[in-house]
Formats: sequence, structure tokens, C-alpha cells
Amino acid sequence: MKGYKLYTDSTSQQRMRGKVRYTQDELTEMTTFQLRNICYRERLVEGLSHRLDREEMIRVILKYLGADEEMFIGPFCEGGFERVKTVMSKYMQASLQGDGGIRVPARIVIYPNIAIDKSDGYKVKAPAVLAESNVLLVNDRMELCGILHLRKEEGEAGSFYLAADSSMEWQRTSNRQYSLLFLRKRDSEYVYKAYYQAQALPPVQIQYYKIPLAELDIRELQKTDAVLAIDFGTSNTTAGAFLYHGYAQSPSSLDVLNGHIRSNEVNFVKFPDPTYRRTEWLEALPTAVSVADCSDPAAVKYQFGHEALLNIRRSSYSSRASVFQGLKRWVNSYNQPVEIMDSEGNTASVLRRDIIQAYLKYVIQMAEHQFKCKFKNLHFSSPVKMKAPFLKMFAEILPDYRIEQQEALDEGMAVLYNTIADGLERNIFMEGTEYKALVIDCGGGTTDLSSCRFRVEDGHMSYRIVMDATYENGDTHFGGNNITYRIMQFMKIIFADYYTSGRRRVTDIDDLIDIPANDLFREVDENGVAAVYTELERRYREAEAMIPTAFAMYENRSRDEYYRVRGNFYFLWEIAEGMKEQFFRKTGILRNRFDAEEDDSRDNDLQITTMERWFLSVLRGGELKDEYEIPNVVFNIKEITQLIKGDIYEVLRKFLDGFYQDGVLGEYSIIKLTGQSCRIEVFREALKEFVPGRSIEFRQKPVEGRVPELKLACLRGAIRYLNARKAGVIETSITNHAAVIPYSVSAYTHDRRELELISSLERTNRVLGFISRPYHTQEVEFLLRGSDGVLRHSYVYHNRIKDYESVKYEDIQAVYQDKIPQDDTDSIVNGETKYFVFADDNHWGFHVLPIARQDEGLLLGRKELFPFENERSELDFFDGMK
Repeated sequence: MKGYKLYTDSTSQQRMRGKVRYTQDELTEMTTFQLRNICYRERLVEGLSHRLDREEMIRVILKYLGADEEMFIGPFCEGGFERVKTVMSKYMQASLQGDGGIRVPARIVIYPNIAIDKSDGYKVKAPAVLAESNVLLVNDRMELCGILHLRKEEGEAGSFYLAADSSMEWQRTSNRQYSLLFLRKRDSEYVYKAYYQAQALPPVQIQYYKIPLAELDIRELQKTDAVLAIDFGTSNTTAGAFLYHGYAQSPSSLDVLNGHIRSNEVNFVKFPDPTYRRTEWLEALPTAVSVADCSDPAAVKYQFGHEALLNIRRSSYSSRASVFQGLKRWVNSYNQPVEIMDSEGNTASVLRRDIIQAYLKYVIQMAEHQFKCKFKNLHFSSPVKMKAPFLKMFAEILPDYRIEQQEALDEGMAVLYNTIADGLERNIFMEGTEYKALVIDCGGGTTDLSSCRFRVEDGHMSYRIVMDATYENGDTHFGGNNITYRIMQFMKIIFADYYTSGRRRVTDIDDLIDIPANDLFREVDENGVAAVYTELERRYREAEAMIPTAFAMYENRSRDEYYRVRGNFYFLWEIAEGMKEQFFRKTGILRNRFDAEEDDSRDNDLQITTMERWFLSVLRGGELKDEYEIPNVVFNIKEITQLIKGDIYEVLRKFLDGFYQDGVLGEYSIIKLTGQSCRIEVFREALKEFVPGRSIEFRQKPVEGRVPELKLACLRGAIRYLNARKAGVIETSITNHAAVIPYSVSAYTHDRRELELISSLERTNRVLGFISRPYHTQEVEFLLRGSDGVLRHSYVYHNRIKDYESVKYEDIQAVYQDKIPQDDTDSIVNGETKYFVFADDNHWGFHVLPIARQDEGLLLGRKELFPFENERSELDFFDGMK
């Protein structure tokens, strides 16, 4: 058995004073309290003097714990290249003898405007005494052709790799005999200063090793017809493409040799995660954007994914820089302006679409970097109910690309096709037999249920696949973030009790949910899910008095208090997310403990996850104070399972109970669980309450990487579908039937009776209602409720007389057909306006269309679409109220 243990240092070795190093930028982001706490924790007596101001404290910390400043050339500086050329002509007259034991790659391929990094695999072997530095690329006449970086491989003495900034200038010359010039550290820093400083530097003698290259090629990226598929998620985004042989005119043979590109296979884009000292490359990129620099509103610089989240952590969650998560929720409001701020306090106003565009272009650039080609064709998978709005948004935001429209698969169909493609390869489908499938997709923010009937026919030239799909239900209030939030609630309660009780009392899950595990599903059936969590919610509210996290309530307090409370929330959220990942990503992880030191005698079931600092602020005597002691608490998988069991069963019960009561669940031969949250075993356990376990498609590898296969199933299915269509392996006919609407729409009559216009769980092609008002009415309110009857949103239609035009019923029928019956228009009297309400399957919303009668003539007003779901439909866990 294995468990989980968290350390305060980012290595798995014992933490020692002075091990954590800080940069100038990191310290500048911290509050004065945080700076003083570093001095206290690291015993920097000089820094604890009350006479020191903020700047002096930073100076003291840098003096003893300062990280070496990286002086790598990049980004581009006007005139810098020429200044380095001048330095070379004056001060680099003779090279050092021999090669210094340096071994370089035989061949290097450089693409202008594309960065070079560790993933390119340009490894250098050299004596351990060689330091990280700038490396000059020259030809045989010592003409400067470009500048690279020599970076160390973590944990491998004498191992380095070559890198370069994407904005680096590369110059082709008539002489193609290239060499690399390796510099001493101080000489590299001199070249760095020469590149960025316009004023002349004092003379110096620069020494270097000159190592010839066997071959170097500077080439432009070539366009490809391959389609880059992107799964734009609430929490994480993935991307990939099927790279057929010859997808580019001159593909990178080096990447093929290094295994970075696999011909005639699905290739996933990998993104760097610098969270830990050894950078990992993962197939998923957090859907997060932070503002790096907005001093120039016309050229705002952003940070994306892991880097955006890491910078929040490095600043102890106190940075002023704007951070945006859950960009997917902006689909119906992407043209709205938003004010942004960087860490220096600069502000600017941008549109939400600008932020989404910057994020997606980063994803595309990473794909072009790794696959060494220029993509022009993109495919976006989107929620089935929001397919049209998403495709419209992507087409407007990325006008330079061709966005797949006709063959675009929604997320559910992409997942299902991945299963069908597996079945075709294993030849398990009976020709002509109709199969029925349910797809449950639990993503980061929402959960959706789709059904599909399909049959496969083996034709003489291709497979013919007929699919009839229907959106059956959805829950915008449940996703992977809900599970993280439950774990965070549990942690906060336990930590608050631990600090309050003088380290003697540890809360047990049975204190919060006193229902036996075997009876929990029955409790939800009989009393509702809220009854399960009543005590937990009460204790969580009490814990706010000890460890406050609702930072929005501190906006009228001091800056330090606000940042401390916000830091509490983000710190607890982060470690809760990490615990969820550890428990449910791997098998055998049964316990999880937070600790500050290595314990050599620990049990084999103890999983270690390392951290650099402990960030909690505890409220004592009305004042927020830093808490350095990590609670001596052990979390176990049984507690976490009990914690989330009720929530998961409730969402599945909401989806499947109707099918179960109608006795039709047995007709579905496939029940497919997908989405990164569905890897949790509780989903399978809850499903067994409705269907036999053998019919549930829930296969996973025993031990996976940090990105589970269930997260990649949607992307893989879309890529396989596009490639099979392109190769003529399949012919498909996909019909999307009228969706089930998990909402109701109503309005109040003049005597305050609520009149239902669209009923919950009706099909979109069968819903129609109207409400009457006097002709000169200016506003009509429409209420959107969930299937549980709870008000989700209130929309107001603004009626303007100038918008009305004279029409005949035939004109109305030609456009709206049976949506507006003639009997309903004939019954309109003079001075009356009927506001017709009907659903729109393509745009996942409802239309309001006013038709009036004046002087015996019909008048048609302005039609307006109101979405069933907007950014406020999903629970926002980052609104500062949790």
C-alpha cells in the first residue's frame, strides 16, 4: 500500500535552511510580512532588524538566499545583435586550445520565430565545471549567425541542452560551415550586457571554445494540411494531430529519430510544467492566463497554463497581477471588456476574446514548435448543447485559420467515436446491428449526458457508420472542481480544529458525515444530497473564523489582510487539487500526510509530494498571523471517498433515474464514462446502482501519467474521426436530434401568477409558449429555472415600439413555420402583444419573439436570444465567496 506525504521543500531530500533560493522578482511580489517571515524561518538575524525597510529586507535576503540571475539573451532587443558583433570583432580574437571536453549534437535545425527548448533534444556533454551561459553561433569567418543558451539538465552532472528564445534573430550567410562558441560565465554575462545596453562597456579579453557543427539548417516552417485538434476545457486544454507520412514537405527527421514525432499516429502536444525543479512535459495545459506586463496596452504580455499558476504560488498568492481561469465560460460574453493589471500595478482594458485568442495562439504555437509545421486547419470539440456558439466564437477569434464546421464533432460524439474505432479494430460490432450508448462526460466545470444509437455496415469500399445523437441532460453545478472544493472544505475544517484545539484534536470524517458508507446512497434517495452535507457545511462556515478564505469579504480591509485571506483560499485549493490527483490518478495510494521533514522510517504506503513553503494565515485575537506548523494529520482514501460519494451519486441519479424507472437502461450496450473526473472509482460504484458493472466502459491503465487517458479520449476520438474521414476509411451520417432541456422558462402574468412557457426536460422541438402584455409595455421579465425548480437567471426583454414592422401571417409562417401557430396570432386583439417563447437547439437558448396587433394589422417585433447557460451558470469557485 502507498500513501501521501507533503513536504515544505521542492525536493524529496530533507529540508535544510538556505535550501530555498529567491529571485529579485519573487521577493518584489511579496508583502513586508512575508519578507520578514522568510528572515524568521531562515534565521537571517540581519533581516529581522525593525530598522530595515522593505527594500533593505529584500537586499538582505538576496545577499544570503539569492538565486543566480539568469542572464540568457532573449527576448529581442533592437540593435543588440549588432552590438554583440562589435564585441566579437574587438575582444574575441583567439579561441582556447582544444575542445574542452565539450560534445555537441551532430545536426541542428533552426526555425525562425520558433523557440528551441529541452524538448528539441539538442544535448551537450561537457565537464561539470562548465556553467550555464550564452552560446554564439558563427560561421567559418566568425560572422555571428545567432545566439543560443546552454542550460543544465537537472540532476545530471555534465549534461546540458541547447535552447533559444523565439524572438532570436538568425542570419543566413553564404558560408555554411557553422561552429558554436562556448563562453565562460563572466564572458557570457559581458555579452548579455552588450546585447541589452546601448552604452559602451570597458574592454575585456573574451575566451571561448570553438566547437564545429557537422550540419546546421535554418529553415522556415512549412504549411501542412494536417488538422490540429484542440479540446478547450474548463480546467485543462489538450491538443494533437494525426501526422501522416509527409505531412510537411520537409519534416524534422531529428524529431522522428528522438521519438518526439511518430509518423502515421496520433501525436499529442506536450506543455512544460515548471512547478517542480525538474520540468515535466504534460499533454494537458491548465486553462489559465495571468497578465505578465500590460504597461503597453497595445502589446499586453501574458503567461499561460502551468506558468501562470506557478507565478501566483511564487508570489505567495499576493500578486496584483490578474489571473483568469475557466475561460470556457465566456462563450456567450467573449466581446465584453475586462480590466487587467500586472504585478507592477499597470492597468489596461482588453476584450475577453483577446485573452482567449492569446491562450489559443499559445497552444497552436506549441503545436507548431513540436511538430515543426504551420497549421492552417483547426478542429475544436465543444459541448454538444453549445456547439454552434463555440464554433462561432472560435471562427471570430481566429480568423486566420480554417475552423472545421461541417465535420466538427461535439465532445460526446468524439468520445463515442473513439470507442467505435476501437471496436472496428477489434471487429466486435455485428454488421447492421443497432447499438445504443450513453456517454457521461464529467469535466472540470460541468457534467453532461448524451445518448446515441449507431450501427456499422462494412461496405465494399468503406465502413458506413450511422449515428443518431441526443443531448439528454446536464448539470452546470457539478464537475471536477466540485470534488476539489469538497476536499478543500474537509482540509480547512481539520486544520482549523487542529490549530484551535492546541494540536490535540483531529476531526474524523464520521464527525461530518455520520452516515455509514453502505447507507449513503439510500440517504440521498430519501432525503436529498443536501442532508448528507449539512454538518460539513456548518462546520466549514465555523472554520472561516479560524482560517478565512472568502477573500471577497475582505475587499474593504487592509491590503495585507486581503492578500492573506486570498492566499489561504488558493493555497488550500492547490493542495486539495494535488491530493485529489494523487489519490485518484494512481492505484494503491491510500494515505496522505502533510509533513515538514523526510521520515526515513515511513511506511511504504506514504506518497510524498513536495512544496517550498506553508502559506496559511490563522485568525487569532482578531489578527491574521502566519502559521508555520504543518498539522500532524493523516488523510486516507476511505475518508475522501466518503466525502465525495454523495455528490457523485446525486449527479448520476439525476441523469439515470428516469431511464431506470422507465426500464430502458438495459437497452444501452455501452455506458461510456469520460472526462478527467470519471477516473474516480466512486463513479463506477454509483453506476452499479443502476446498471450491471459489466456494461460500463471504464477501462484505464493501472498506472497512468499525470494526464489520464479518460481526459484524452475526446481529443483522440476527434483526431481518429477526422483522419478516417480524410482517408476514406469511413462514411458517416450523424443526426443530432432535439435535445432535452434541463431548464424551464416562465413569466409572471399581470396578477403575479407564474406561467410556465417552456417545461423542464422537454425536447427542444416540442416547446412553445407565450405571454400577453399591452402593446406599449417596455420590459418583460423571463425566469430561467433548473430542473430542481431553483431560479438560475432572470432575463429582461426590452420592448421597443420602433422595432415593429407590419407583416402578414404568411410572412411569419415562412420564417418560423409551426413555431408560431396561426390560431395563436389570430387571437391577438388590438393593443395586445404576445411574446412567443421557443427553444433554439443550435444556440442552446430560447428566443423571445413579440407579435402585436394594431388597427387590425399584425406587427412583428425584434427577436432576441437568451442563453440557457452563461458564465454564471457554472459554480464559480474563484469568486472569493468560498
